Amino acid sequence: MEYLTIDRRPELHDPVAVMAFAGWNDASSAATGAARFLVRRLGARRFASIDPEPFFDFKENRPNVRIAGRGQRDLTWPTNEFFYARNPTGAHDIVVFIGTEPNLRWKTFAHIPIDLFRDLHVGLTISVGALMADVPHTRQVRVTGTAVDPEVASRLDLSASRYEGPTGILGVLHDQFRQEGVAAASLWANVPHYITTSQNPPA
Repeated sequence: MEYLTIDRRPELHDPVAVMAFAGWNDASSAATGAARFLVRRLGARRFASIDPEPFFDFKENRPNVRIAGRGQRDLTWPTNEFFYARNPTGAHDIVVFIGTEPNLRWKTFAHIPIDLFRDLHVGLTISVGALMADVPHTRQVRVTGTAVDPEVASRLDLSASRYEGPTGILGVLHDQFRQEGVAAASLWANVPHYITTSQNPPA
């Protein structure tokens, strides 16, 4: 697949995929934080990544320089990486995708994870997101679940999505999932709009 580097192709049993993107879909880093928690907790292993060059305006998503051991400077580019974990006791292995919302060529970008998930025989994709909302921090975090496909919504006891308005890369991906008949659902955490910290662990 063009723009995709596969370090190893895992053999997985009826996998479920989880996706999270930093950026517009990720208030207080709640979505990417949840996905990284999954990777750590499951001991998931990185197996593939997307080349950032065709999809990012590096004046908007600049690479980062860090000083590593012995004063060495390391340059880190915006990443879009795939991890996998086998589930020895359950029915489904897990694929986790952690990315950064691209600036360019969203239609082309959207086909990359979809084609990889199809190649891995992923049966269900669940995207996670977070949005600023008029909710208090003193209550439990509200999570809403939706699916674009009414059949998937009914099977998982979720609402059919009725959102209208601007969307992010997750909206584009879910539209493509729907067109290609791929089962997908979305879970969104509501983050108090007045909390300005960079992370919100409860969400």
